[in-house]
Amino acid sequence: MERHLISRPHKEAQGARGVAVGENETLSIMVNEEDHLRIQVLRSGLQLEEAWEQINAVDDQLESTLDFAFHPRFGYLTACPTNVGTGIRVSVMLHLPALKLTSEIEKVFRAAKELRLAVRGLYGEGTEATGDFYQISKQTTLGKSEEDIIGEFKNLVIPKIIDYEHHARKALLSERGVALDDKVWRALGLLRSARMMETEETLIALSHVRLGVNLKRVKDIEIHKVNELFLLTQEAHLQRILGKKLEGDARKAARAEFIRQRLSAD
Repeated sequence: MERHLISRPHKEAQGARGVAVGENETLSIMVNEEDHLRIQVLRSGLQLEEAWEQINAVDDQLESTLDFAFHPRFGYLTACPTNVGTGIRVSVMLHLPALKLTSEIEKVFRAAKELRLAVRGLYGEGTEATGDFYQISKQTTLGKSEEDIIGEFKNLVIPKIIDYEHHARKALLSERGVALDDKVWRALGLLRSARMMETEETLIALSHVRLGVNLKRVKDIEIHKVNELFLLTQEAHLQRILGKKLEGDARKAARAEFIRQRLSAD
């Protein structure tokens, strides 16, 4: 779940279910999640067409041997009505810290609602936007082709949200530069010095540092190191790296030590 290969409901559900994961973890197929099958392809950046090509090929292979519920007028029949039609759900994960810091994020939510988009947290439906990461998803699929849905989402919707974030970052730099630096360097000081760190405060601090790196306020840390820490400091990843189960304060202390070591490494 931490690697987004399955959903939280799939992890927490009861009864017969499973998942098939591709070798490089860009593809996963959930069995008996919300529907009998949920095929998922992940790509970094905004490679929506590439993701669609792969998922379409997998779908064609499965459909050659499986009988999907399909209606000539309504398309694929799914458990959730918003997925009826093509059955496709296009989602992009965005880091929007400046919109949050300038209290402009509510405008994005309102605009998204008008465009019939869903805005969710780090782990999708039912989760909070921890670390200022927001999952933006296209809500409806009925009446449009997959190519039309992807093109509109990639070329119109997402660039507009990214543009809002860039404007918010410029506003922070020009109007609240000292406050921005204070936020970024306090977060970095916490990560470099704390002896115990909870998951949520880690993600919040990493979000501020990531913003600082992107705006070149922090120059001695590479962005890939910050990105790695978002993933590796989560509960299951941390315990797997350390090779033991950790609870409570022991896990918080281990997380803080792991972060200090990673940030001090060349």
